[in-house]
Amino acid sequence: MKIAPSILAADFGNLRAEARAAAEAGADWLHIDVMDGCFVPNISIGPCVVQALRPGLGIFFDVHLMIRDPFSYAEAFAKAGADSICFHYEADPDPGRVIERIRSLGKRVGVAIKPATPAEVLLPYLDRIDMALVMTVEPGFGGQRFMAGMMPKVQMLRRAIDASGRPVDLQVDGGIDSETAAVAAQSGADVLVAGSAVYGKPDYGAAIAALRRACPDRA
Repeated sequence: MKIAPSILAADFGNLRAEARAAAEAGADWLHIDVMDGCFVPNISIGPCVVQALRPGLGIFFDVHLMIRDPFSYAEAFAKAGADSICFHYEADPDPGRVIERIRSLGKRVGVAIKPATPAEVLLPYLDRIDMALVMTVEPGFGGQRFMAGMMPKVQMLRRAIDASGRPVDLQVDGGIDSETAAVAAQSGADVLVAGSAVYGKPDYGAAIAALRRACPDRA
């Protein structure tokens, strides 16, 4: 199980130190939520912040684009230091061209779906992506309640990924804590995005360890 703390829940006044603290506490990835105020009703950070965080941090940068026109912005985030760029299926009428664009930049590519989007839309792309992301909250804000009704989507994608034989990560993002981490893991997720469940705790290492302990090993 990979644990990816989301800096959306970190102290933005001390963001670089917060990113380093998560890395040193044992996080596998750093989840970087990018919001444009158009695709989602909030604004967060841009490539300049990713670039500022990158020097000296070896942790994997998992950049989640919750923006319109991910095709045009992919290069800026790639140059800023993203290791993986995940965009929303709903954000472009031709997801395939965005996948190829990100791949051409030498980055891992993920595709995310909102709660209202059926998981079946990702099936044609499983042979071209490195990660599928199921949102378990409406994208755009932190601190929302976990939508357990999304678990059938996770289960279906788990079966499809396993059948494909490809090493595609299956990420769940939204409302993750020790209780919901177990639910997501049991459904087949292997990457968990955690905001306040890490950054809202006094001891990041203990919080990450607690999330790992909550997740049963997948057969």
